[in-house]
Amino acid sequence: MMLKRSPAAAGPTRNDSGLRQPLRLLCGSLLSLFGLSLLFAAASSGHAQERLDGLAPVAPPAAAAPADGAPGMLPAAAATADGASGTLPGVVAAGGASGAVPAVYRSLPPAFREVPGLSSQALTAALAAVSCARARGVSGNGDLLTLIDYSLPSVEPRLWVLDMARGKVLFHELVAHGAGSGENYATRFSNAMDSRQTSLGLFRTGSTYEGGKGYSLKLEGLDPGRNDRAEERKIVMHGAWYVSADQARRYGRLGRSWGCPALPIDSVRGVIDTIKDGTFVFSYAAPLAGDAPAGTVLARSSSSPAFCPAAPAPAPVAAALR
Repeated sequence: MMLKRSPAAAGPTRNDSGLRQPLRLLCGSLLSLFGLSLLFAAASSGHAQERLDGLAPVAPPAAAAPADGAPGMLPAAAATADGASGTLPGVVAAGGASGAVPAVYRSLPPAFREVPGLSSQALTAALAAVSCARARGVSGNGDLLTLIDYSLPSVEPRLWVLDMARGKVLFHELVAHGAGSGENYATRFSNAMDSRQTSLGLFRTGSTYEGGKGYSLKLEGLDPGRNDRAEERKIVMHGAWYVSADQARRYGRLGRSWGCPALPIDSVRGVIDTIKDGTFVFSYAAPLAGDAPAGTVLARSSSSPAFCPAAPAPAPVAAALR
């Protein structure tokens, strides 16, 4: 005979419903904690990457700046239709092919080919611009050529006065650009009134005068639609207190003019007296590939591009300048 155990004698039975609930809660909590840890790890990784991205070197933005004396490379953006603003098409070295050394540059005196910082593209473009002006019947004293390379930052000397007859560099100076053209780098150029931007292209020097900026030199813009409003805009060469090595060290750039090429006070008189009365000044900005067909020379400007056909055989330097 088998005896049946009473519920009391059998001891406490397993209460499934009572155990499942705490287990569910425990598992849910563990899963929640795991999920939160994954989210935290992902967020931390994202913030770390964001910090790294912020440290990555970037090109200076093309931003306008306030005028004179307040304490960037060239993006390939199209100019506006009226030329008042925008980043402009580039200059192609005479001879067309990228990287080629034109014959007119090879014929230069060795002293000019070895000047630190003086680019072959800038000098070739200047010589081509003078040659084109000569072809249009523009006269001028070809013994001297002043070249300003606005591709360089304002804290570096970027104006050269070249004695083409003797193969000498007479001056190598700091020069400020217009407030509307950018900060340390000039990235925008214009021929428009009140733009406060630098104009590019070929100029001819005129007479001197004493004005509000002290001893100054008049400049005549020779490129229609690019710089021919220089006199109307009162674009002149003058000295300025904000153009100095000390200013560059303190603020990381020079102060800026309202479009004039402003030089250091202590050297402006010597430069002006050397280049006044009919010599050529060429304002240049860095070339941008693909903006002009091969075999042409394009003076980079803030208005519609104008091309000067390259000569089949570049003339010697002396012929180009005289």
